[in-house]
Amino acid sequence: MPDFTFEDACAAPAAGIDEVGRGPWAGPVLAAAVILDRARVPADLLAALADSKALSARRRETLSAALIACPGVAWATGEASVAEIDALNILQATFLAMRRAVEKLEILPAHALIDGDKAPPGLPCPATAIVKGDAKCASIAAASIIAKVARDRIMLGLDADFPNYGWCRNAGYGTAEHQAGLLTNGITEHHRKSFAPIRKLLTHKDS
Repeated sequence: MPDFTFEDACAAPAAGIDEVGRGPWAGPVLAAAVILDRARVPADLLAALADSKALSARRRETLSAALIACPGVAWATGEASVAEIDALNILQATFLAMRRAVEKLEILPAHALIDGDKAPPGLPCPATAIVKGDAKCASIAAASIIAKVARDRIMLGLDADFPNYGWCRNAGYGTAEHQAGLLTNGITEHHRKSFAPIRKLLTHKDS
């Protein structure tokens, strides 16, 4: 269960930062930054925090709504577009999304706790990378939930305009349904052309 061990070990306030969408073949990469004031966040909400991947979609929706509505939670999201992913590469685009999320926070963090093994450069505060941080650190777990729900909603909206790829179900990941849609309907403006499977399709089309 995530706790406040990492927050307690650094200067306050600490922001947890997580991203979602590094692996998909389509759509933006999105990051969330969250600062939890544990004195103002209900104990049952803190106890319910977990890595978003371990939660059902319905549970994520419920927790994200509770976090966003809670006065003791400062949060923001930032994203990097498909064009930015293709121009920068996915790692640098992820860092860009994280910086944008932190810049939008209403509270300037004194420290950032990042899920993963690398911290983005250019943050306005010191940062610590935590491998599997979304399962260990309460603030990162909260960020993972908000980020996942936000990006899934983006992909649901894109699916309404491009219904042949199953994005409402696969969130842009390279599932069999998504692959079949690509073979039948081709690539869209929302596909990451720098990703090998999409690049291969483009090369095949041009040959």
